[in-house]
Amino acid sequence: MPRYTTIALCAVLFALSLIMIPLNAELMILLAAVFGGLTLLGIRDLTQTRHAVLRNYPILGHIRYFFETIRPEIRQYLLEGDDEEVPFSRDARAVIYQRAKNVEDKRPFGTKMKVYESGYQWMTHSIRPKKIENTDFRVLIGGPDCKQPYNLSIYNISAMSFGALSANAILALNKGAKLGGFAHDTGEGGISKYHREGGGDLIYEIGTGYFGCRDANGRFDPDKFAAVAADPQVRMIEIKLSQGAKPGQGGVLPAAKITPEIAEARGVPMGQDCVSPSSHSAFETPLEMMAFIAQLRDLSGGKPVGFKLCIGHRREFMCIVKAMLETGITPDFIVVDGKEGGTGAAPLEFANHMGMPLVEGLTFVHNTLRGVGLRDRIKIGASGKLIHSFDIARTLALGADWANSARGFMFSIGCIQAQACHTNHCPTGVATQDPQRQRALVVSDKYQRVANFHRNTLKALGDMTGAAGLTHPGQFMPYHLLMREKDRDMVVGDEVYPYMPEGFLLREDDDRYGYLKRWRRASASRFEPLDDGV
Repeated sequence: MPRYTTIALCAVLFALSLIMIPLNAELMILLAAVFGGLTLLGIRDLTQTRHAVLRNYPILGHIRYFFETIRPEIRQYLLEGDDEEVPFSRDARAVIYQRAKNVEDKRPFGTKMKVYESGYQWMTHSIRPKKIENTDFRVLIGGPDCKQPYNLSIYNISAMSFGALSANAILALNKGAKLGGFAHDTGEGGISKYHREGGGDLIYEIGTGYFGCRDANGRFDPDKFAAVAADPQVRMIEIKLSQGAKPGQGGVLPAAKITPEIAEARGVPMGQDCVSPSSHSAFETPLEMMAFIAQLRDLSGGKPVGFKLCIGHRREFMCIVKAMLETGITPDFIVVDGKEGGTGAAPLEFANHMGMPLVEGLTFVHNTLRGVGLRDRIKIGASGKLIHSFDIARTLALGADWANSARGFMFSIGCIQAQACHTNHCPTGVATQDPQRQRALVVSDKYQRVANFHRNTLKALGDMTGAAGLTHPGQFMPYHLLMREKDRDMVVGDEVYPYMPEGFLLREDDDRYGYLKRWRRASASRFEPLDDGV
């Protein structure tokens, strides 16, 4: 393998040095010691289980670790700063790695953030903080029609499919979820044997391809769904309408990339392209969508059923809400995915310019449900770059009941943000189907890091919650959030993202933020507008 060339070269040079000792004993013995030492180092790298990069790139991988740990005063002048790397900075990733490894995650010398510049945000704290001992925070998911409600952790693994992630990655994530007592969203690629082997709680995501519950023509198959949903490991069912990375797009997995394991998980034949259409065939109107939700809840034996979307045309979400009112059928939960979500590869224009960011999408969904008096019946999850306790606290303050993270948990199993997810050349074995690259990810080590990251993140969230004088992070409100709207101009969260009055849309006497004009143009019987505009 090309990535093992270095160790082979060192071994060859070691042997040559031994052969040439008679020519120049002093020099050749020195070279033999150097290359012999490097060869032994490479063998150690190949057999150790803690560092994925070194298992795939023996000897050369140490160069990366050298630059990762080079003294800050040198790196400050020679390399990029800790807060410059995107989409996640070195500092942001370092905290995840440290929490996943159960090592010190504190920082000396104060914040590096520019606290007087526009965009800076912080939470208020209390003179009389609380001490929170139990940080296993949970929320009960299940509305009045749900027969099997689920006590969900407020921080869970967001949707990532088997096929996009490796078998070892899926197994490590799911075993970590089992160990930590939280949920793992399957993504739309179906439930693989690696999900089942891990034994962790699953949120079964159903996309437009209906993988795992489709007939020969790619349409929804009720009998197959009922069989999958009956598994006690499946705790919730999530209909995927859209995702933040590429809202409005379907996808094609070429036949050449479909392995027998992927075909088994998705319920598709070998030798054919696997197509995910851009929209669902099981329903076409908001009313039909509500009927589909009721059907899934019935077929699953009353398990919580909801849907995930990235907000686009706001009126279309209001069409769905009007269908809830007209039919009396409500989902048990809604997951709002921000456009900053991004484990799935997407065209640059979609990644940068399609879909609504999480904060705006979340507050819109939260306030629309408040506006019709349904907020208490429907729980809201949120996803989109939520990797630290402040991210979770802010999201809960703005209306969510829980948070999901994809890339945060990817980092916990060794992702280094190489951004080669779509190439099959992931250097750490996380996002690849290459068996040789996958061996870098040792499940027995990494699944414990998944549980550690979850536990330590919630511990940090509990510390923030207590510092605010609260007893549960669900008590965070917009007024606990402060931000710089522009340089040196401080505003309170509820001035920018207020909770709207309960029932205001039904009274039709309040058009703050343009809610009412969209509500009047929305229809339960179709997604198209009653007039022009979005």
